[in-house]
Amino acid sequence: MVRPSSFGYNYQTATTNSFQKNDNLYSSEEIQNKALIEFDEFVTLLKSNKIEVIVVQDNSVPHTPDSIFPNNIFSSHENQTFIFYPMMAVNRRMEKDKEYMKYIENKSRRYIDYTFGEEINKFLEGTGSIVFDNDNKISYASISKRTDKELFEHISKYLKYTPVSFNSFDEKGKEIYHTNVMLAIGKGFALLCDESITDKNDLLAVRNSLSKTKHKIISIDFEQLHSFAGNMYQLFNANNESIIVMSENAFNSLNKNQIDNLSEFGKILHSPLYTIEKYGGGSARCMIADIRY
Repeated sequence: MVRPSSFGYNYQTATTNSFQKNDNLYSSEEIQNKALIEFDEFVTLLKSNKIEVIVVQDNSVPHTPDSIFPNNIFSSHENQTFIFYPMMAVNRRMEKDKEYMKYIENKSRRYIDYTFGEEINKFLEGTGSIVFDNDNKISYASISKRTDKELFEHISKYLKYTPVSFNSFDEKGKEIYHTNVMLAIGKGFALLCDESITDKNDLLAVRNSLSKTKHKIISIDFEQLHSFAGNMYQLFNANNESIIVMSENAFNSLNKNQIDNLSEFGKILHSPLYTIEKYGGGSARCMIADIRY
């Protein structure tokens, strides 16, 4: 997890991320300070539940307002394989030049660099673009300007995962920018915003794939989507206990039946991330980049 030094509204990503809001109520310093409080509280909550968290401090140069979302920059896989991804926003590309990225490089045995996509305008933004079902070796992606189908299929083939691609849209017909806001997959369960997949064949393919792998599908609606309910994530702590993490906003959007269903698969933790969600357009899952040893 990356503790930000200059978090704020990113104008370069706002054209494709409808979750971002800029109301000009606070100065950039106030937004940064509020985000730091939320970040630190979230880390404390995770650690208090025996989840190992490696926090690296961002540096202020170059200016990278979205560094708090490292899951878009890289993903890690079996045998300490790390994949680095091509980012659409120019100021997000600079995150790979940060000092703390040396820590990631030192952890890797194999380093696969797909950032060449930035030179040919083909983008794929980590586990924002791809939701991995690691147990069943299936990868899911909602194709968008920030999620290129060809690159997605190439990486899936390299990892020997079966790719499942589709298109998804919000209630206004705008393309959903990242898969991990409308789909979350854990051991035995999946959160899915069915109504965002307007093509019946696409929806059937996604639901059939999840059903065949014995996931209990918990459907969420557009209102819950915009509350970041789809951006939850399952972790396992030092005692190998399942912990499902999300924002307070996401938790409050769920109904009792959804909470009861989720609770079958792990302890639910939620933390207030309102500033980060509002100005950054990402939530709990976006803030966590796994490192698989």
